Amino acid sequence: MQIIELNKQSNYLEEAITIFWNQWGNEKNFPFYEDCIRHSTTTNDPIPRFYIAVENNHIIGTYALLRNDLNSRQDLYPWFACLYVTEVNRGREIGSKLLNHALTETAMKGYPKLYLTTDLEGYYEKYGWIHSGYVYGIFGDSIKLYEKLTNVKSI
Repeated sequence: MQIIELNKQSNYLEEAITIFWNQWGNEKNFPFYEDCIRHSTTTNDPIPRFYIAVENNHIIGTYALLRNDLNSRQDLYPWFACLYVTEVNRGREIGSKLLNHALTETAMKGYPKLYLTTDLEGYYEKYGWIHSGYVYGIFGDSIKLYEKLTNVKSI
């Protein structure tokens, strides 16, 4: 398995946009995902960035590092988002590998922490993520906030 940053290898771009949208989008917001991912491949800023896990020329997983994750804590960043592993590849610790890759990438970009929000129970805790509070989504719902140190000094 190879983990690829989309701005460094664009031959998977169209397929990746579709996969991100199929997993996280809805029938109305394809342009949102397409615009965000395409522009992430042309910016010199370290985030946003979208990543894919590829095996035998097939995308089997995804994640993103984002400036914001559409929640009330705009003071925190970067955000880990869009973790996905194809159903047939689950149980192979690919999610864990993508989480570790994200922490390494975040550290290399100079950020001391990585954040995420989730409604999952117990998944991120087993990888050492700390539940540190709640954030509010755009519809007013509360979402669990997690963070993890990248072992880098503050930028």
